[in-house]
Amino acid sequence: MTLMQKPEIAIRQPQRTPWLKWMRRIHAWVGLWGAALGLLFGVSGFLLNHRAVMKIPAVKMEQSQIELALPTPPPVDAKALALWLQTQLSIDREPGRISAEPAKTVTWAGQSLQQPGQWRVEFQSPQHSVNAEYWVGNAYVSVKRQDANAFGFITRLHKGVGMGSAWVLLADTLAGGLVFLSLTGLLLWTKLHGSRLTMAGLGLGSLGLAVFAVLDAL
Repeated sequence: MTLMQKPEIAIRQPQRTPWLKWMRRIHAWVGLWGAALGLLFGVSGFLLNHRAVMKIPAVKMEQSQIELALPTPPPVDAKALALWLQTQLSIDREPGRISAEPAKTVTWAGQSLQQPGQWRVEFQSPQHSVNAEYWVGNAYVSVKRQDANAFGFITRLHKGVGMGSAWVLLADTLAGGLVFLSLTGLLLWTKLHGSRLTMAGLGLGSLGLAVFAVLDAL
């Protein structure tokens, strides 16, 4: 008499291997892109982190100032002054800021005095900055220039000083890449196993709550 053998039921394992292979490839290429920009933002971020406490004297801005005589007749407004400065100083970019304060009455030493209007024009680039200040009625305009050294240049790039929307979008790719690398790295570590995914989810949830609590307390 032979015992009947129970038929073996084949348990089909989920196919995770192809997903992990593609995720590793994409993770590696995004990491290569992030490494190029990350070096720039890492060095400049380190210097910016020490700009107030434990200062590192690496960033230098060489300052100079001149007084420019205005033409006759002088510029009629702040925009005209900006155009004249562009031509006079051979500046190849548009002004980053133009402001005009009207004349007003101020009190000084107990007397009421009439203060003339003031115009300000700023030109910014990663290499240098030009700031012009003009009191309406003067025959000259004061121009201050700051030139950055190599470390100053990369820190100004980090902050996007004088850069357009294309640079902002390029920097956004680094931020998005870091988020992507964090998520894919977490998934690669868990290898899509349920227990590890649960543990990773709990860790991220706790971190998110902690960040939210800190921001709410500020």
